[in-house]
Amino acid sequence: MVKAISVALLAGGIVLLYFGGQSFHSLSNDLSRVFTGAPTDRTIWLIAGGVVATLAGLIGLTASGGKR
Repeated sequence: MVKAISVALLAGGIVLLYFGGQSFHSLSNDLSRVFTGAPTDRTIWLIAGGVVATLAGLIGLTASGGKR
């Protein structure tokens, strides 16, 4: 059960990172960086959520690997 959740978190994290990368290179994000100097909030949340979910999935997979 823990392994399935960890795999789902890992897959979801990778998807979020993909969409965060796509959002980072979008026109609206470029305009935001021109005027504010920072990427949009949506981009930041997608990338941060992707990193957290990916790390949680990897930690879950490595921690549940030794238990039987």
